Amino acid sequence: MQATERVPLGRTGVTVTRLGLGLAPIGGLFTAVGDDIGRATVEAAWDLGLRYFDTAPLYGCGLSERRAGTVLAGRPRDEFTLSTKVGRLLVPDGRDRQEFWAESTDLAPVFDFSAAGVRRSHAESLERLTLDRIDIAHIHDPDDHLTEAMTGAYPALAELRDAGEIGAVSAGMNQAPGLVTLVREGDFDCVMLAGRYTLLDQSGLAELLPLCARRGVAVLAAGVYNSGLLADPRPGAHYDYAPADRTLLDRAAAIRAVCDRHGVPLRAAAIQFPLGHPAVASVVIGARDPGQIADNVAMFQWDVPGALWADLKAEGLLAEEVPTP
Repeated sequence: MQATERVPLGRTGVTVTRLGLGLAPIGGLFTAVGDDIGRATVEAAWDLGLRYFDTAPLYGCGLSERRAGTVLAGRPRDEFTLSTKVGRLLVPDGRDRQEFWAESTDLAPVFDFSAAGVRRSHAESLERLTLDRIDIAHIHDPDDHLTEAMTGAYPALAELRDAGEIGAVSAGMNQAPGLVTLVREGDFDCVMLAGRYTLLDQSGLAELLPLCARRGVAVLAAGVYNSGLLADPRPGAHYDYAPADRTLLDRAAAIRAVCDRHGVPLRAAAIQFPLGHPAVASVVIGARDPGQIADNVAMFQWDVPGALWADLKAEGLLAEEVPTP
């Protein structure tokens, strides 16, 4: 597979590269990055041919958008696809503070899925990015706000799409059932599913991915390393932002053992796995420095033999019905 291959995003005129760069890490996820390394990471992705970039106001409370914008604003606008998110506004007295972000700012997020909040979020993201448009707008983490998302955020984004101010309406969550509800109720172009279609968790396959395939809704697979466990399954490794338990560690180690027999890094199998499903258009993975994004591209393009997937199924590490690349 080629990381730089551009494919259509569902029924829209938007395209994405098969591998996209997730920009949460350059917002200081877990450890500080700084402006110089943040910008250098985006530049390295560009130099490697990636043309899909995903950010959010939440990431570093604006730092990710600002750092990405300093690079992308200087690139030809029609050559790349950018997504950001709505549903959280950045305000001085925000209440949704998260311990994940290592670099402090004078702002913090507050949930706001109202139509007015979405329009404000969109305008403020453009200002931080110093860009004139956003290609994909995701409703961000509406887990406990599905009604507000559908009555406030979704109509506002649909209006922006109709006006040509965004190219695609999406939603991004770390769980599949909420996305199923949204896709059934609205005219979504794509969804971002984080951590629920990976070598360790295929819960997105039960209903969401078949639904998206039937409706022509593209799936952007994020969180494919499950917060790091599938990159390096060792004691202390994270799964969904928390230390992984022994059962998960043992399962990840068993998957790695199969990969080792085939001379394939576990990271390569993990990053390529989601594209076995026809609804998945792109894998979006974060990087916090140029070395990590170079590794992501190398893993994405590693030659993974079909026998590896067959062995994972034979050993009960993947269900027989799970599609593979």
